[in-house]
Amino acid sequence: MASAATNRRGIIAMLTAMSLFVCNDALMKLAREAYPAGQAIALRTVFAMLAGLALVFAFREGDRLMLALRPVVLLRGVIEACGALSLVWALGRLPLANITAVGMASPLIIVVLAVLMGIEKVGWRRTAAVTVGFCGVLIVVRPTAEGFNPAAIVALFSALLVGFRDLLTRRIDKDIPSTVVSFTTMTIVGLIALGYGITEDWEPVWRRETIYVAVAAVLISTASFFIISAFRDADVGVISGFRYSAVIFAVIIGYLGWGEVPDPLAFAGIALIVGSGLYTMHRQRVRPDSNLKIARAE
Repeated sequence: MASAATNRRGIIAMLTAMSLFVCNDALMKLAREAYPAGQAIALRTVFAMLAGLALVFAFREGDRLMLALRPVVLLRGVIEACGALSLVWALGRLPLANITAVGMASPLIIVVLAVLMGIEKVGWRRTAAVTVGFCGVLIVVRPTAEGFNPAAIVALFSALLVGFRDLLTRRIDKDIPSTVVSFTTMTIVGLIALGYGITEDWEPVWRRETIYVAVAAVLISTASFFIISAFRDADVGVISGFRYSAVIFAVIIGYLGWGEVPDPLAFAGIALIVGSGLYTMHRQRVRPDSNLKIARAE
């Protein structure tokens, strides 16, 4: 059991990470006003790989880079790349708060996937919470008589991939450092973004949007560091719920940057997603037989 001071530091680290992740999304949304999705991701990856490689050697783990060739690490990178491309594509077409809220459905998706894969058994409480959460997603996505917003479907697909990624992460051996996994993921994301970019018409890079992308790369790398710091010593059950602060940050930044304000119905959907996600994590924490508890980082 961590001390109150340790938990406070963990909460601060989690809040910092979430704010940086949302700022990264906002900068990528700005970059998408000039760049197609593949180019935006590829450019960010160049800067992020430099930061990631620096971390590998800063932690003196360069001799373990060959562990990146293990199939589970490579597969995780491919899934992350598809999720990143989906998210950045949708960022150019949806309000920041809405897309962040849809992304926050990933803990609910993990529960569904775990049940389908036979990893977890859930009772009526979590079943009800997941159902309520997906009702919230439908409210945010807002299907019409003409059908779903394609960008919202892509955002939901990105959240599904995040669920797969997080379940797969549990299968990565502890002898593979997080820095190596992160660097490998960024490399694969860049390669797939370049491949996808062949289908696009790329824009010249000597423009201010490239600065946005470079800053976004630094922010997402720093956010990953704070996530690790948040989970290293603090009680996971105490700090996990603070990941939903990302929705608050997204509402504020969306309003300041684009004048976006979710309507009352969207706010209701966001509240359902956040509430059901928090309750689902609570049930996983208190149930002794749950296989979806988040392990303490080593």
